[in-house]
Amino acid sequence: MGGEEERGFEPATGDGPSDPGQVRGRAASVRSAFAGLLQIRRLTNGGTAPESVPASWELHRPVRAVALALEAAGLPASAVGPSGGRTEKGYRVAAGTSPGTVRVEWLGPSGSGAAYEEESELPRCAAALRELGWTALLYRGPRGRRFLEVEPPAGGGRPDGR
Repeated sequence: MGGEEERGFEPATGDGPSDPGQVRGRAASVRSAFAGLLQIRRLTNGGTAPESVPASWELHRPVRAVALALEAAGLPASAVGPSGGRTEKGYRVAAGTSPGTVRVEWLGPSGSGAAYEEESELPRCAAALRELGWTALLYRGPRGRRFLEVEPPAGGGRPDGR
C-alpha cells in the first residue's frame, strides 16, 4: 500500500505536488471525504437545513474544510514542484490574516495566465463556498491581484444561531 491509504486523506490546498497518476483514486477519496463532511453537518448542526452551514469541526479546521469544499466542487488546485515553483494553475488555500479566516488565491506557473483567469475563477470558488454556507468576499491585494477572504457566516455557522 501507499499514498492516501497510509497517510489519511488530505484535501488539496494548492501547495502540494501535482500527481496526475492518481486522479481516479483521488476523485473517489474526495467524494468519500465530502460525504463524511456532509454527514458531520447533519449530525452536529441543528435547525432545518443542517447541511447549509459549516459544522464546528470545520470552524476549527477552516483551511482543510475550505480546501475540501473547493476540491469537491471540481475546481483544480494549484501545485508546486520539487523546487518550490508552481507547476499547475488553480486555487491555493491558506490561513487568512484574522483567526478563523481563510485566503483563497488563483495561482499558476509564470506565464500560465493565472493572473488573468482569477477574475473568472475566484467567483466560481466563491459560489462553491457560499453554497456550503461560507462567507466569501472578493478583494484586490497588492499589485491588483484578486483573492477571496473566507469566513464562517455571521452567528457562528450554526443554522440555529448558536
